Parts: sequence; C-alpha cells; structure tokens
Amino acid sequence: MQLTFASYNIHKAIGSDGRRNPMRTLDVIDQLEADIVALQEVDIRFGDRQSVLDLQDITQRGWQVAAMPTLPQSLGWHGNAILVRGGIEIAEVQAENLPQIEPRGAVRAKLRADTAEICVTAMHLDLSGLRRKRQFAHLCTASRAPGLPAVMLGDCNEWLRPIGGDRGLAAHWEMITPGRSFPARRPMLALDRVMHTPHWDVIDMRVHNTALARAASDHLPIRVTLSL
Repeated sequence: MQLTFASYNIHKAIGSDGRRNPMRTLDVIDQLEADIVALQEVDIRFGDRQSVLDLQDITQRGWQVAAMPTLPQSLGWHGNAILVRGGIEIAEVQAENLPQIEPRGAVRAKLRADTAEICVTAMHLDLSGLRRKRQFAHLCTASRAPGLPAVMLGDCNEWLRPIGGDRGLAAHWEMITPGRSFPARRPMLALDRVMHTPHWDVIDMRVHNTALARAASDHLPIRVTLSL
C-alpha cells in the first residue's frame, strides 16, 4: 500500500501579498494530490482559536478533518490539523500539549487505510533549540504506537542540523528532508520535515514549488510518498 503525505504551514492563509485568502490555500492543498495532509498555523491564536479555513469548503473538496470535539471553532490543536481523503477512516484523534513560553502542540490520529492501521502526528516545534529538542524527544516516544506504522510531519523550525536528540531514536524513526521550503518566495531553509518508523519505504519526496504555492504562504508544502 502506498500513501502520499504532505505537510504545509499555511501561515493563517496569509500570502506573500499580505492578504488572507483561504480558498487560495485550499487550492494549493488540492495541488498536492495527497492522501493525508498535516497543516500548521491553521487557526487564529487568540480567543476560541477559530480556523481560517471553513469546514464546509474543506469537505466539499473531498477532505475529512481529524477534528478535536472540544474545540468546535478550530480544526485542530494549537494551529495543527490533519486532513484525510475520503476512503481513509479516522479511528481516533488525540491532542498533545507541549507547553512552553509560546504554547505549542500536536495532533495525533489513528487512521485505517485499506486493511492497515497507522498513526499520524502533525506538529509545529518551538523556535528555541533546547525546547525543540525536548518536544521532539517527547513526540518521538508518544507517537510510536505499539506495532503500528507511524509518521510524524510538520514545521520543525530546525535548519542547521538534525533535530536535537534524534541520534538515540534512530532505531525507531527515520527522518526525511525533502528540501528547502522557507521562505516560499526564495527557499533557503529546510524547516519542514517528515519522520517515519522503519515499517515504511520512501518512494518519492519533494518540495511543492509552484507559483500558487509561492504566493499562498511563507512556507512551501512538502510531499512524501511512502509504501508499507
């Protein structure tokens, strides 16, 4: 079985023109032709954390949302959300709180695709190297469901080296860096990454660098196809 995963920091749907344009963001997501998409910065930070993407617009395009029932105005948790194509069952959704000076979090979903059950975590790590290292180590342990093929993906905010502390996790996770994804107009930093357990083989990986993607956010999406 092959699945295509994508990660996209949508920058609250604000593009390089300074305008918030959710439909443009959804057009980029559709361009990815992915089965599962992890989104970052998908809601407004304050108040009830209302999503910048309309649920009806999302579902009309054939997506399901791995939603948190405790946050009806939001699509996820601390700006992280998971979109899933029809035909893949969402079995369970969990919020992962990563409290720091600037609140961070992750969303984890157990999904059923064909006859396989998999675990997918969407994340957005801290700007601070020390806090990022701790968050990453925590997620690597929490996201490795016993015996399940697992994938973590998102904006790691790391550009100089492998994410701190990952050396001891090599037996459980492999990291994919598709390429430079930030800033979108002239990518110089590979901030967006994918981690997977050894169950998977990598078929393809790329940065989605199109004119529309360059205009829609300050990050370019990344796209990885994996096989079980």
